[in-house]
Amino acid sequence: MNDKNVGVIGLGAMGLGIARSLLRAGFNVHACDVRASVTEQFAGEGGVACASPAALAAACDVIVTVVVNAEQTETVLFGEQGAVAALRPGSLVIGCATVAPAFAVDLGKRLEEKGLLYLDAPISGGAAKAASGEMTMMTSGPATSYAKAQPILDGMAGKVYRLGDVHGIGSKVKIINQLLAGVHIAASAEAMALGLREGVDAAALYEVITHSAGNSWMFENRVPHILNADYTPLSAVDIFVKDLGLVLDTARTSKFPLPLSATAHQMFMQASSAGFGREDDSAVIKIFPGITLPAGKNEA
Repeated sequence: MNDKNVGVIGLGAMGLGIARSLLRAGFNVHACDVRASVTEQFAGEGGVACASPAALAAACDVIVTVVVNAEQTETVLFGEQGAVAALRPGSLVIGCATVAPAFAVDLGKRLEEKGLLYLDAPISGGAAKAASGEMTMMTSGPATSYAKAQPILDGMAGKVYRLGDVHGIGSKVKIINQLLAGVHIAASAEAMALGLREGVDAAALYEVITHSAGNSWMFENRVPHILNADYTPLSAVDIFVKDLGLVLDTARTSKFPLPLSATAHQMFMQASSAGFGREDDSAVIKIFPGITLPAGKNEA
């Protein structure tokens, strides 16, 4: 057993899985979320519910921020009742949000000025791998951050890639992953839309593609949402509006062309503006005209 206190800020699909994995690894896991009901549920599983990031930080010298973006990271760290003001010198922040690399670099500097350590540590793998402690982490930061982080990383991830000793490299690799993820989801939606338009049975098309060379992890994972007409957001359309936007912003600074990323970004933008922004990212298929989407299976 490990009696070390660790804090998790953000109990969404990934954050709750991380918190549970750390709990199984023997840590005393303090957690907070804007939804008190989720925090209370986690407390019922053996965790410690905290009313704010500041309250959590007062009890822990390692905190893991599992929020959506840079704005939320800024709020939970530096906003009212933010964690940073309550952290003791030498404490570590492990940042898991997908953010612009420049933000990760700047955040590392700001935390260092306050006597704190930072590990740039975006995550991937989905809710199921987070829950089983098998997700992938793309990390970068100084050796002192890794030394303090190692037991926590071991408890929350299956693969931890050490990509460099400066902040921002982990975030660069993550947005490249998001480039591929977003393009693959958009391409999967386009392929299924063409199949529906041409009158191909959707379930049969899925079966064939997943056993053929055109398959991708995203096709295999997301198309069942379409077949089941279940657009409950595990990862929402608006996430890829944000993430592909970060991809394009990063490339724009060096005038690097990304034509497929730009097209996929426009598809997610179109879906969001049509009112599907908070639906599962597979709902990008709803932008295609003249098709009838599967109605799902009616359970008896």
